[in-house]
Amino acid sequence: MGEKTILVWFRNDLRIHDNEILSEAIRRADKVLPVYVFDPYYFKTSASGVLKTGSFRARFLLESVADLRANLQQFGAELLIRTGDPAEVLTQLAEEYQISEVYHHREVAPEETDVSEKVEAALWKMKLNLRHFIGHTMYHKEDLPFPIKDIPDSFVTFKKKVERDSNVRQCVTSPEQILIPEITDAGELPTLADLGVPEPIDDTRATNHFIGGETEALNRLEQYFISQHNCGQKTGKNTGGIASCLSPWLALGCVSPRQVYWEVVKHRGTLQNADALMLELLWRDYFRFMFKKHGQKYFRAEGFNDEAPQPASNQDELFEHWKTGETGVPFIDAAMHELNATGYISNYSRQAVATYLTKELQVDWTRGALYFEEKLIDYSPASNWGNWAFVAGVGNDTKSNRYFNAAKPANQLDSKSDFISTWLPVSA
Repeated sequence: MGEKTILVWFRNDLRIHDNEILSEAIRRADKVLPVYVFDPYYFKTSASGVLKTGSFRARFLLESVADLRANLQQFGAELLIRTGDPAEVLTQLAEEYQISEVYHHREVAPEETDVSEKVEAALWKMKLNLRHFIGHTMYHKEDLPFPIKDIPDSFVTFKKKVERDSNVRQCVTSPEQILIPEITDAGELPTLADLGVPEPIDDTRATNHFIGGETEALNRLEQYFISQHNCGQKTGKNTGGIASCLSPWLALGCVSPRQVYWEVVKHRGTLQNADALMLELLWRDYFRFMFKKHGQKYFRAEGFNDEAPQPASNQDELFEHWKTGETGVPFIDAAMHELNATGYISNYSRQAVATYLTKELQVDWTRGALYFEEKLIDYSPASNWGNWAFVAGVGNDTKSNRYFNAAKPANQLDSKSDFISTWLPVSA
C-alpha cells in the first residue's frame, strides 16, 4: 500500500479551527489535499439581470477563500483553487493526486445537496467514496433527542426539548501540522470580474465593515466580548443578538456555531445578552434541521399551507417600489436603501421589510426571499427561506412569535430617527 491521501473539499466551512473534515483527514491519512471549487452556477445572472450571488457576498467569499489559503500556508500546506463543475474538478484531482477518499460537510438546501450527489456519483464511478460530515449546526444531529423526521415543527417545543436533553459537543482540536502532496499548480484566486460579478461600491454611511475569513471572524468574536455593544448598536431586544455581527462569517463557516457557543459559555458571567446570542444560534439550527426534514416545501409560495396568500393584482409594481425603497414608509424605505447599498441590514429591519412586503403590500413572499438571496452578504438558504416563510405565515410553525422579533405594523414604525435620516434620500 502506498501513501493514503484524502482530498478535503471546502465549501461553507472556510476555517481551520473546529473543522472536523480537516482534523479527521489529518488523523486518517498520510497527506491531505485541501481544495476549494468556484462553481460558475452560483455566479450566473438571470435573464432579468438578477445575480445569484451579489457583489458584497461574492467579495466576502473571495476574501474568505484567500484567508483560508493564507492560514493553510502558515501550517506549511496549500489550498488548491479551481473554477468549474465540482463533479468534474474533483474527479480530475482525485485521479491526478491518487486520492483514496474525499471528505466534505453535508449541506441541507436542495441546490447544495444536488451538487454533493453529482460529486458522489462521479467519484463512485472511480470506486471512490465521498464521506459526509455534519458541521454546520451548534447541536449535532446525532445528539438531538429525536430523529430528523420527528423534530417538532414548533420552535418553542424544539427549544425546550433540545435545551433539556441535548448537549453541545466540544470543538475538535486544531491541527498542529498539515502534510500535503507535492502540488504542481495551486491555482489562482479568481477576481470578481473573472466570476462575472461587478465590483461592490462601498457606501460611506455603512456602519458595518465585513471582511471575509477566519482571521477576521475570530477577531470579531473576541471584539464582541470586549466591546459588548454589538457592532456599535445598543444591545436592545431588536438588534437580533449575534445576527448583528457574526452572521456573514457563520454563513460561510469562517467560524463554527460551536466555537461561538463555547465562547459565550466562557464569558457568560460578564455578558448582558448571552441568552439573545444563544437564541440566534438556536434559530439557525432550527431552520437547518427543518430544511433537512421538509426540504422543497420552503421554496413554494404556498409553503406548508395548501394555498398561497392571495397576491395583490399589481404586485410587479408594488415589488419594484419595495426593492428600490420607494414605498413612502420612511423606515421601510431607509432599510431597503441600506440593504441595496451595503448588503446588510439588522435582524429587526429584515422582519420589518418582510412583514411589510407580505402583509401590507400582499406581494408573493418568494420574490422577497429571492431578492434577499441576491443582496445579503450573510445569505444562508435555510435561515433566509425559513425566515421568509415564517413571516409570510406559510411556514411549518406559525405560533412561535414570542421568540421571533416580530416587526410592528407600518404605521407604528419610526418615521423619524437617525437611521432614517442617514439612509433615506431627501426628496427634492
